[in-house]
Amino acid sequence: MNYIIRGAKKQDMAQVLGLIKELAIFEKEPDAVEIEVKDLVNEGFGEQPLFHCFVAEVQNEIVGMALVYYRFSTWKGRSVHLEDLIVKESVRGTGVGNALYAEVLKYAKSKGVKRVEWVVLDWNTPAIKFYEKSGAKLLKDWYLVQMDEEGIDKFVSGL
Repeated sequence: MNYIIRGAKKQDMAQVLGLIKELAIFEKEPDAVEIEVKDLVNEGFGEQPLFHCFVAEVQNEIVGMALVYYRFSTWKGRSVHLEDLIVKESVRGTGVGNALYAEVLKYAKSKGVKRVEWVVLDWNTPAIKFYEKSGAKLLKDWYLVQMDEEGIDKFVSGL
């Protein structure tokens, strides 16, 4: 399969959102996506972009994407967080995911970061095996902690 990996453009965001929705279905959260194309455009391509996105393109179709942003570690300094790496189901196993992953790591290296971090679902065995094979470490003694908007509101209103 002939594909190119490149930085995303504003006009790619509708297809990127389609991939995000496909991922939500894969992760058994089909109704969880609240953002719209305008959010991706505004937050990724404004004066102070909050993320950088790479896309895999085949004949003018976006078939994969990786979205990253900076984090700061009090132990290591600047790091990159890989929010999502998504490949359309129809092209999985063709090397697109590996190429996007490699692009993310090359990007991180070029930015001089000390670490790249991401989250993987414990039941996504193919992804876990892929990451471990690449040399990534799974930190099994850490919990992912989140507070949703309702929780934030409830906490703040109780102050």
